[in-house]
Amino acid sequence: MLAYTYVDNGRFELRDKPVPSVLGPRDAVVKVTLASICTSDLHILRGAIPRAVKGITVGHEMVGVVERVGSAVTHVVPGDRVCVNVETFCGECWFCRRGYVNNCTDRHGGWSLGCRIDGGQAEYVRVPFADTGLTKIPDGVSDERALFVGDVLATGYWAVKISEQEEGDCVLIIGGGPVGVCAAACARLKKPSRLIICEKNAGRRKFAARMFPEAEVVCPEDMPRVISSMPRGGADRVLECGGNRKTFEMAWKYARPNACVVIAALYEGAQSLPLPEMYGKNLTLKFGGVDGCDCAEILRLISENKIDVSPLITHTFPLSDIARAYELFASGRDGVMKVAIRP
Repeated sequence: MLAYTYVDNGRFELRDKPVPSVLGPRDAVVKVTLASICTSDLHILRGAIPRAVKGITVGHEMVGVVERVGSAVTHVVPGDRVCVNVETFCGECWFCRRGYVNNCTDRHGGWSLGCRIDGGQAEYVRVPFADTGLTKIPDGVSDERALFVGDVLATGYWAVKISEQEEGDCVLIIGGGPVGVCAAACARLKKPSRLIICEKNAGRRKFAARMFPEAEVVCPEDMPRVISSMPRGGADRVLECGGNRKTFEMAWKYARPNACVVIAALYEGAQSLPLPEMYGKNLTLKFGGVDGCDCAEILRLISENKIDVSPLITHTFPLSDIARAYELFASGRDGVMKVAIRP
């Protein structure tokens, strides 16, 4: 089969690899029907993810059809359409039982697919812990609408969840890229009094304004004016989805005292907390890898037409042309938001 492979820092190649097999009783093999490229894949390409293993097939956003299952798998059967979770998790350890699946203690726990074991930018993928890592797609939900459930949409949902957003809150989302769009799609379900999306790129601002007509979509230069209009001196919940030094600084600056700031972005470099400047704001800061254990609930919301982030797919390429897809995605040209890959 064709599989896009991490060869070395700065170098991915489309290679011919054997079709994966069921290696353990809790495994499943899934025929990939649609995949995507994530910014985390670019981090691997740039050598910014030290734990990534050279030689693995990359990719961790995918949907497909179950081909084979191990003897202990009970939740899915061959022929089921499924979305694949970005994380593999046993469901049994202390962390998994509490929903902290990113910290599963199994050696393959957490983000493994496309990082430490073969992922899904390929024709087939082996999924360990299939009963927890695969979620059946409801009838009537297309591959396109389900594609981001296992990763970027799970991240947006998780960010809102851990922010403990309440109805009537003022919510500020920093970054109007795919993670920011997914966070906004989930935040609006909580009925905020104000939903503000801050994005420096004009094309992404236009995209966000089309997706969320009720939102205030602004550029960073507008933020002092926006903050001055807030009666409590800042947003009640800030979701940082930009992933750079400036957006990290904006996140704590534009939060009101005693607000919750969630860092949903993945950074390539270290960030600093200016604690003397922050002292007295009494902020709650939450961050880390997504605990992606709400895929069934997200799919239910999609099936009820309460969430639809499929417009994020602005371009589609065949797997045979994936190198060109990566080049486009990395460049940000042509209004690209997310690229779908069809094996």
